[in-house]
Amino acid sequence: MLFLTLNTFSATGGIEKVCRIASKAFSEICNERNSSLTLYSMHDKADVSTEPYITKKSFKGFGGNKYFFVIKAILNGTGQKCVIISHVNLSLPAYIIKLLSPKTKVIVMAHGIEIWKPLTGIKKKLIAKADLVISVSEFTKKQINEGYLVRKSIVINNCIDPLLAHVPELDRNSMRSKLGLSPDDFVLLTVSRLKSTESGKNFDKILFAIKALGQQARNLRYVMVGKYDEDEKRRIENVCNGLGIGGQVKITGYVSDTELPDYYGCADLYVMPSKKEGFGITFIEAMYYGLPVIGGLRDGSVDALMNGRLGLLVDPDHQDDIISAIAKIYVNPSSFKPDRKTVINNFGFDVYKKKWERVIGDLAVS
Repeated sequence: MLFLTLNTFSATGGIEKVCRIASKAFSEICNERNSSLTLYSMHDKADVSTEPYITKKSFKGFGGNKYFFVIKAILNGTGQKCVIISHVNLSLPAYIIKLLSPKTKVIVMAHGIEIWKPLTGIKKKLIAKADLVISVSEFTKKQINEGYLVRKSIVINNCIDPLLAHVPELDRNSMRSKLGLSPDDFVLLTVSRLKSTESGKNFDKILFAIKALGQQARNLRYVMVGKYDEDEKRRIENVCNGLGIGGQVKITGYVSDTELPDYYGCADLYVMPSKKEGFGITFIEAMYYGLPVIGGLRDGSVDALMNGRLGLLVDPDHQDDIISAIAKIYVNPSSFKPDRKTVINNFGFDVYKKKWERVIGDLAVS
């Protein structure tokens, strides 16, 4: 099996996290079948750390050399039983592999906005020619099926990273103290990149909700975790100051995966009423750590929240919906805590791996 990625081990985004988890699943499946996995990463450097997800011998990083990556991918992919690409931007080598080696099964992983928008050229041709398109949510699958001619498409939801720390016995007040929060604060949390070029996350609507609930919930605090660009950080700070809630909002910047459990552990509610989530892996992480969650009902968040079974879904365009949802959970948070067993049974690594096993097994006999 050849797995082609843009970036896997040296970046921190959601797709990179999905690639790390998928690489671990593919490696284990290949080992169990007496086969082998090779992962080519266009942008990772050759010396990047890959363990404990996969062994170093299974990996080759090209350090941004796109030409060499494409040539090597085509040479190695031709004749492989299965080639999986992590992103539609890798369509060129995958399409050429399929032309040169028609028996090679080509699978395209589809995440979200990268494939919701109309595709042209080689990307559109590959979607039509690929043996299988795997979407991370029903929403993304619907966008693909409505927009393109596809041979076959299915959904495999993202899963909880098996290397994410187990639910810890956290001293929540220790992290709160570090963040300048008090034990009595009701803490809202969002884990997401803050980028001025990306709209649709609806951070502002959360800020307006905090302002609107000020009289009945004076102890609301909002922690925004994630890498940011200075323009977006400055814009958010200006909105907060304009609303008079600057002292209630903390922007932390990048937080490593090893530190994330402490942030989930000190929060009372995870909220991200986005319109641009392909799935929303941070939702299932938050639920894994026992947090009530609020998500939007117009994107892949619906899958992560199991159509409202695990959390509250709101119309991301309606400010009052967001205010009302936060108020409901604020009054009685324990009644909105997700069932952790249900979370694991639907989004655990073992479930994810078994779905991929079936896919690969079916392709092998087709």
